[in-house]
Amino acid sequence: MDRADTDGPISAAPEAAEAHATPKLPVRSLRPRDAAALILIDRRRGGPRVLMGRRNPGLAFMPGKFVFPGGRTEPGDRRMPVANALPDYAEAALVRQVTRPPQDLGRVLALAAIRETFEETGLVVGTREYGPPEMVPVGWEAFGRHGVLPDLEALHLVARAITPPKQVRRFDTRFFTAERAAVVVEEPGRIGPEAELVELAWLRLDTARKLDLPFITRMILDELEAQIAVGFAPYRQIPFHYERHGRRERVAL
Repeated sequence: MDRADTDGPISAAPEAAEAHATPKLPVRSLRPRDAAALILIDRRRGGPRVLMGRRNPGLAFMPGKFVFPGGRTEPGDRRMPVANALPDYAEAALVRQVTRPPQDLGRVLALAAIRETFEETGLVVGTREYGPPEMVPVGWEAFGRHGVLPDLEALHLVARAITPPKQVRRFDTRFFTAERAAVVVEEPGRIGPEAELVELAWLRLDTARKLDLPFITRMILDELEAQIAVGFAPYRQIPFHYERHGRRERVAL
Protein backbone atom coordinates (compact mmCIF):
# COMPACT_ATOMS: atom_id res chain seq x y z
CA MET A 1 0.00 0.00 0.00
CA ASP A 2 2.90 2.39 0.71
CA ARG A 3 4.22 4.56 -2.10
CA ALA A 4 7.32 6.72 -2.15
CA ASP A 5 6.90 10.49 -1.82
CA THR A 6 6.57 12.33 -5.08
CA ASP A 7 9.05 15.08 -5.93
CA GLY A 8 6.45 17.19 -7.67
CA PRO A 9 2.74 17.54 -8.25
CA ILE A 10 0.69 14.62 -9.52
CA SER A 11 -1.74 16.11 -11.98
CA ALA A 12 -5.37 15.07 -12.12
CA ALA A 13 -7.31 14.40 -15.30
CA PRO A 14 -7.92 17.61 -17.31
CA GLU A 15 -11.30 19.25 -16.87
CA ALA A 16 -13.74 19.08 -19.73
CA ALA A 17 -14.01 22.18 -21.90
CA GLU A 18 -16.86 24.49 -21.05
CA ALA A 19 -19.89 24.13 -23.26
CA HIS A 20 -20.75 27.06 -25.53
CA ALA A 21 -24.48 26.43 -25.35
CA THR A 22 -27.24 28.31 -23.58
CA PRO A 23 -26.31 30.02 -20.28
CA LYS A 24 -26.66 27.83 -17.21
CA LEU A 25 -29.55 28.48 -14.88
CA PRO A 26 -28.72 29.46 -11.28
CA VAL A 27 -27.91 26.43 -9.13
CA ARG A 28 -30.07 25.95 -6.05
CA SER A 29 -27.94 25.60 -2.95
CA LEU A 30 -28.12 22.09 -1.53
CA ARG A 31 -28.40 21.37 2.17
CA PRO A 32 -25.10 19.92 3.44
CA ARG A 33 -25.13 16.29 4.56
CA ASP A 34 -23.33 15.13 7.69
CA ALA A 35 -19.99 13.55 6.80
CA ALA A 36 -16.65 12.69 8.36
CA ALA A 37 -13.06 12.07 7.26
CA LEU A 38 -10.10 10.39 8.92
CA ILE A 39 -6.50 11.60 8.61
CA LEU A 40 -4.10 8.77 9.44
CA ILE A 41 -0.62 9.84 10.57
CA ASP A 42 2.55 7.75 10.21
CA ARG A 43 5.53 8.95 12.28
CA ARG A 44 7.82 5.97 11.67
CA ARG A 45 10.14 7.70 9.19
CA GLY A 46 10.96 10.93 10.93
CA GLY A 47 8.50 13.71 10.12
CA PRO A 48 4.79 12.87 10.05
CA ARG A 49 3.23 11.52 6.88
CA VAL A 50 -0.49 11.47 6.14
CA LEU A 51 -2.51 9.03 4.06
CA MET A 52 -4.21 10.58 1.04
CA GLY A 53 -6.03 9.12 -1.93
CA ARG A 54 -6.67 10.40 -5.44
CA ARG A 55 -10.37 10.40 -6.36
CA ASN A 56 -11.45 8.68 -9.53
CA PRO A 57 -11.32 11.22 -12.42
CA GLY A 58 -14.75 9.99 -13.54
CA LEU A 59 -16.55 11.12 -10.38
CA ALA A 60 -18.86 14.15 -10.45
CA PHE A 61 -17.57 15.56 -7.15
CA MET A 62 -13.89 16.59 -6.90
CA PRO A 63 -12.71 14.36 -9.77
CA GLY A 64 -9.00 13.54 -9.70
CA LYS A 65 -8.37 15.47 -6.47
CA PHE A 66 -6.24 14.18 -3.61
CA VAL A 67 -8.30 13.93 -0.41
CA PHE A 68 -8.46 12.22 2.98
CA PRO A 69 -10.65 9.08 3.17
CA GLY A 70 -14.19 9.93 4.24
CA GLY A 71 -17.83 10.25 3.36
CA ARG A 72 -21.35 10.75 4.66
CA THR A 73 -22.88 9.09 7.69
CA GLU A 74 -25.02 5.97 7.26
CA PRO A 75 -27.78 4.44 9.45
CA GLY A 76 -25.54 1.58 10.60
CA ASP A 77 -23.15 4.07 12.21
CA ARG A 78 -25.71 4.61 14.99
CA ARG A 79 -25.77 0.93 15.92
CA MET A 80 -22.13 -0.16 15.70
CA PRO A 81 -20.68 -1.00 19.16
CA VAL A 82 -17.40 0.66 20.17
CA ALA A 83 -14.54 -0.05 22.57
CA ASN A 84 -14.13 3.45 24.02
CA ALA A 85 -15.74 6.89 23.68
CA LEU A 86 -14.42 10.04 22.04
CA PRO A 87 -12.36 12.44 24.18
CA ASP A 88 -14.59 14.88 26.08
CA TYR A 89 -13.27 17.99 24.30
CA ALA A 90 -14.16 16.45 20.91
CA GLU A 91 -17.69 15.52 22.01
CA ALA A 92 -18.23 19.09 23.22
CA ALA A 93 -16.86 20.74 20.08
CA LEU A 94 -18.92 18.54 17.75
CA VAL A 95 -22.26 19.80 19.09
CA ARG A 96 -21.36 23.50 19.05
CA GLN A 97 -23.03 25.55 16.31
CA VAL A 98 -25.35 22.64 15.52
CA THR A 99 -29.09 23.21 15.81
CA ARG A 100 -30.71 20.56 18.04
CA PRO A 101 -27.83 18.07 17.81
CA PRO A 102 -28.74 14.43 18.51
CA GLN A 103 -27.28 12.96 21.67
CA ASP A 104 -25.04 10.58 19.74
CA LEU A 105 -23.79 13.03 17.09
CA GLY A 106 -20.09 12.77 17.97
CA ARG A 107 -20.17 8.99 18.14
CA VAL A 108 -21.94 8.68 14.77
CA LEU A 109 -19.53 11.05 13.03
CA ALA A 110 -16.44 9.32 14.43
CA LEU A 111 -17.78 5.93 13.38
CA ALA A 112 -18.57 7.23 9.89
CA ALA A 113 -14.94 8.36 9.53
CA ILE A 114 -13.69 4.89 10.51
CA ARG A 115 -16.15 3.01 8.30
CA GLU A 116 -15.53 5.20 5.26
CA THR A 117 -11.78 4.79 5.71
CA PHE A 118 -12.18 1.03 5.51
CA GLU A 119 -14.53 1.20 2.52
CA GLU A 120 -12.15 3.40 0.55
CA THR A 121 -8.74 2.05 1.64
CA GLY A 122 -9.22 -1.40 3.21
CA LEU A 123 -7.72 -0.22 6.52
CA VAL A 124 -9.54 -1.40 9.66
CA VAL A 125 -9.06 1.08 12.53
CA GLY A 126 -9.79 -0.16 16.06
CA THR A 127 -8.75 -2.73 18.67
CA ARG A 128 -8.99 -6.46 19.38
CA GLU A 129 -8.34 -6.03 23.11
CA TYR A 130 -12.03 -6.29 24.07
CA GLY A 131 -12.98 -9.16 21.81
CA PRO A 132 -15.10 -9.08 18.65
CA PRO A 133 -18.30 -7.02 18.33
CA GLU A 134 -21.42 -8.91 19.42
CA MET A 135 -23.34 -7.55 16.43
CA VAL A 136 -22.42 -5.66 13.28
CA PRO A 137 -24.87 -3.52 11.28
CA VAL A 138 -24.83 -3.17 7.50
CA GLY A 139 -21.57 -1.62 6.34
CA TRP A 140 -19.54 -2.94 9.27
CA GLU A 141 -19.22 -6.60 8.29
CA ALA A 142 -15.41 -6.44 7.95
CA PHE A 143 -15.06 -5.44 11.62
CA GLY A 144 -17.00 -8.53 12.66
CA ARG A 145 -15.00 -10.68 10.26
CA HIS A 146 -11.71 -9.50 11.76
CA GLY A 147 -12.91 -9.31 15.38
CA VAL A 148 -12.24 -5.55 15.66
CA LEU A 149 -14.10 -2.94 17.70
CA PRO A 150 -13.75 0.72 16.67
CA ASP A 151 -11.82 2.62 19.37
CA LEU A 152 -13.04 6.22 19.36
CA GLU A 153 -10.65 7.18 22.16
CA ALA A 154 -7.81 6.88 19.62
CA LEU A 155 -9.26 9.72 17.53
CA HIS A 156 -8.67 13.46 17.76
CA LEU A 157 -10.94 16.08 16.23
CA VAL A 158 -9.06 18.44 13.88
CA ALA A 159 -11.67 20.65 12.20
CA ARG A 160 -15.13 21.07 10.74
CA ALA A 161 -15.85 22.40 7.25
CA ILE A 162 -18.96 22.89 5.10
CA THR A 163 -18.80 22.72 1.30
CA PRO A 164 -19.61 26.16 -0.19
CA PRO A 165 -23.07 26.72 -1.71
CA LYS A 166 -23.93 25.87 -5.33
CA GLN A 167 -21.69 22.80 -5.54
CA VAL A 168 -22.87 19.49 -7.06
CA ARG A 169 -22.43 17.88 -3.60
CA ARG A 170 -22.41 19.57 -0.19
CA PHE A 171 -21.12 18.06 3.03
CA ASP A 172 -20.81 19.23 6.62
CA THR A 173 -17.57 17.36 7.27
CA ARG A 174 -15.79 16.74 10.55
CA PHE A 175 -12.12 15.85 10.19
CA PHE A 176 -10.62 13.40 12.69
CA THR A 177 -7.10 12.05 12.98
CA ALA A 178 -5.52 8.88 14.35
CA GLU A 179 -2.07 7.32 14.45
CA ARG A 180 -1.21 4.58 11.98
CA ALA A 181 -0.78 2.24 14.95
CA ALA A 182 -4.58 2.27 15.27
CA VAL A 183 -4.79 0.26 12.02
CA VAL A 184 -5.05 -3.42 12.99
CA VAL A 185 -5.95 -4.98 9.61
CA GLU A 186 -5.20 -4.10 5.99
CA GLU A 187 -7.50 -5.65 3.36
CA PRO A 188 -6.14 -5.38 -0.19
CA GLY A 189 -8.13 -4.74 -3.34
CA ARG A 190 -9.91 -1.50 -2.44
CA ILE A 191 -7.89 0.76 -4.76
CA GLY A 192 -8.12 0.59 -8.54
CA PRO A 193 -9.31 2.21 -11.77
CA GLU A 194 -12.99 1.43 -11.04
CA ALA A 195 -12.87 2.35 -7.33
CA GLU A 196 -13.62 5.68 -5.67
CA LEU A 197 -9.89 6.11 -4.97
CA VAL A 198 -7.49 5.14 -7.76
CA GLU A 199 -4.30 5.71 -5.77
CA LEU A 200 -3.11 5.87 -2.15
CA ALA A 201 0.02 7.51 -0.81
CA TRP A 202 1.67 8.29 2.54
CA LEU A 203 2.95 11.84 2.12
CA ARG A 204 4.90 14.42 4.07
CA LEU A 205 2.85 17.55 4.62
CA ASP A 206 5.03 19.67 2.35
CA THR A 207 4.75 17.07 -0.42
CA ALA A 208 0.98 16.80 0.00
CA ARG A 209 0.60 20.55 -0.48
CA LYS A 210 2.08 20.26 -3.99
CA LEU A 211 -0.68 17.95 -5.18
CA ASP A 212 -4.00 18.77 -6.85
CA LEU A 213 -6.01 19.41 -3.68
CA PRO A 214 -9.44 20.87 -2.97
CA PHE A 215 -9.12 24.25 -1.30
CA ILE A 216 -10.47 22.98 2.02
CA THR A 217 -8.06 20.01 2.06
CA ARG A 218 -5.17 22.46 1.82
CA MET A 219 -6.65 24.43 4.73
CA ILE A 220 -7.06 21.26 6.82
CA LEU A 221 -3.40 20.35 6.22
CA ASP A 222 -2.44 23.72 7.73
CA GLU A 223 -4.74 23.15 10.70
CA LEU A 224 -3.33 19.65 11.17
CA GLU A 225 0.26 20.83 11.17
CA ALA A 226 -0.49 23.42 13.86
CA GLN A 227 -2.25 20.83 16.02
CA ILE A 228 0.53 18.28 15.64
CA ALA A 229 2.90 20.98 16.94
CA VAL A 230 0.96 21.19 20.24
CA GLY A 231 0.43 17.44 20.53
CA PHE A 232 -3.35 17.70 20.00
CA ALA A 233 -3.68 19.32 23.41
CA PRO A 234 -7.33 19.42 24.60
CA TYR A 235 -7.18 23.19 25.12
CA ARG A 236 -6.39 23.95 21.45
CA GLN A 237 -8.94 25.64 19.19
CA ILE A 238 -11.00 23.47 16.85
CA PRO A 239 -11.59 25.50 13.67
CA PHE A 240 -14.86 25.63 11.72
CA HIS A 241 -14.60 26.68 8.04
CA TYR A 242 -17.63 27.78 6.02
CA GLU A 243 -18.74 30.36 3.48
CA ARG A 244 -21.22 33.16 4.20
CA HIS A 245 -22.40 35.73 1.67
CA GLY A 246 -19.55 34.74 -0.63
CA ARG A 247 -16.87 35.19 2.04
CA ARG A 248 -14.83 32.42 3.64
CA GLU A 249 -15.15 32.36 7.41
CA ARG A 250 -13.09 30.60 10.09
CA VAL A 251 -14.35 30.48 13.67
CA ALA A 252 -13.38 28.40 16.70
CA LEU A 253 -15.74 25.75 18.05
